[in-house]
Amino acid sequence: MSSQLKEKEYTNEKLDKNLWKKLFSILWEHKKMVIMLLFFNILIAVNDMVFPLLNRSAINDFAINKGQNASLVTFCIIYIGMIAFKSFSLYSFFKYAGHVESDFGKNLRKKCFDHVQQLSFPYFDRTANGWIMARISSDCSRIAETLAWSFVDLAWGLFIIVGLTIIMLVINWQMALAVLVIVPILFMISLYFQKRILRAQRATRKANSLVTAGFSESINGAKTTKTLAVEQKNYEEFMEKTHSFKMHSLKAVYLNSIFQPIVFLLAALVIAMLMTIGGQEVLLGTIEFGTLSLFINYADLFFEPLKQIARIMSEMQVAQANAERVLSLIEEPVEITDREDVIEKYGTLLNPKVENYEKLCGDIDFNHVNFYYNENEPVLHDFDLHVKQGSMIALVGETGSGKSTIVNLLCRFYEPRQGEIWIDGHNIQDRSVGWLHSNIGYVLQTPSLFSGTIKDNIRFGKPEASDEEVIEVAKLIHAHDFIMKTEKGYDTQVGEGGDLLSTGEKQLISFARALLSDPRIVILDEATSSIDTESEKLIQNAIETLLKDRTSFVVAHRLSTIVEADQILVLDHGKIMEQGTHQELMAKKGMYYDLFTSQAISEKTQQMMHA
Repeated sequence: MSSQLKEKEYTNEKLDKNLWKKLFSILWEHKKMVIMLLFFNILIAVNDMVFPLLNRSAINDFAINKGQNASLVTFCIIYIGMIAFKSFSLYSFFKYAGHVESDFGKNLRKKCFDHVQQLSFPYFDRTANGWIMARISSDCSRIAETLAWSFVDLAWGLFIIVGLTIIMLVINWQMALAVLVIVPILFMISLYFQKRILRAQRATRKANSLVTAGFSESINGAKTTKTLAVEQKNYEEFMEKTHSFKMHSLKAVYLNSIFQPIVFLLAALVIAMLMTIGGQEVLLGTIEFGTLSLFINYADLFFEPLKQIARIMSEMQVAQANAERVLSLIEEPVEITDREDVIEKYGTLLNPKVENYEKLCGDIDFNHVNFYYNENEPVLHDFDLHVKQGSMIALVGETGSGKSTIVNLLCRFYEPRQGEIWIDGHNIQDRSVGWLHSNIGYVLQTPSLFSGTIKDNIRFGKPEASDEEVIEVAKLIHAHDFIMKTEKGYDTQVGEGGDLLSTGEKQLISFARALLSDPRIVILDEATSSIDTESEKLIQNAIETLLKDRTSFVVAHRLSTIVEADQILVLDHGKIMEQGTHQELMAKKGMYYDLFTSQAISEKTQQMMHA
């Protein structure tokens, strides 16, 4: 099933109060900046309401009454002072809005990334990388922008509307009603468009995530794409996704293009109504011309926030579609968690109490362990295994036999459905996940390196390691010689994902990285399956160094690499079919014997063909 179908669907067509309450609680973590932002926002609103009053005074006192009852100098000082005051308020507003946007965006991304670090393997199994990337990047940016600018504009608009309503009613309630009568009509129109715009924006965000996911997959799978010559197929699929994104975006734009002009039309009708009513009042002498000008200015100012509110409501609907997905990521349940008493003693993954970590020796017991991904298709059934400290356990079997599941359960990437796993006489659930992972060295079939130097990658799991320690483990793993042959030695860049190195070189670095952390349990997941014969000799020497005096589990593809194992488990559908040393299993002439001999013959044939 595709990631698209796994994505939670959102159908609420109104602004979700609970969702915005959660966002504001995160925003309030920056309350000093928010308070200052709102303060200067209110000052700007007050300033905007005072200027039309000054203009009325200028018209009535100086244009009509020739300044008989007012001082022009005093008026000019006040007017210039108000301009300076507004300039300072605008400067401060933009300054604090920028701070709120950047600080809130950083905080929201941090919360997302922190939570992603704690999520369990099952979440990543069912969620595409592109979905997560879209949430942490574009979604967080849109939310931060909306809260820092659009929401503050909304606060300014509401303050302006309330303030102007009071002032207009006090000055002339009849003309004030001519302005206010249009508000209910605008409210109903806004409600109508709100639902449709939100629906369109949700579809746009979903299409955008599909584009991001497709782009991410095409980059990660670039080599596969080129070797299979399916560039045209990938291009067509990607263009379909981008076209869908474009059409959903255009629909949202189309709705806004109708909504905004309606608001402008209503504002123009009110001003025309005021000019008609007010003009007659001026001719009758019941109001001054300056008062009519004041109401026209106020009507324009009154509808400015209404126009802004219409825009802001649209943007908030867009942001809600973003926020629904971001908060769903932040609130995604962590499936593998420690108990409260364990957390109290050992801390969390991000805040560990390393000083309380006990030493791990390496005695391991699987006691009647059952596990399944699908309840109707058990992977392990009543699995029992006792492993002595320092033993090497090799896991052999066809794909789907349960090899990787055993090591994933040992690492607590998954939890047993029934049964228990014990280490050194303690249930692993009585210790923290952080304690367990700090004692495990895991080398994958395809080694994962990070952008940076060879030195950075070797000490990735132990950042405090000195250069001398890095060089020492590289020598032990037999990686020092090839490293020194590179352009800058240990300071050579490995490229994204280690692409500047060969598979064998990447594997040696991953072994050195694992050894530097001095793990008590080592897991090799088919670590030699994609290595050429020449590199295999170096890898085999590295394995011997890494596994010495450590409890180890080796998921084996090449059976020639596990002949020295203390126990070899031949698995089939989650059950141990054969168990023993290489010599014992070869003597039985059973499944292991057949696998080993057939593989030996195949390898010998290949060597003869290449001779």
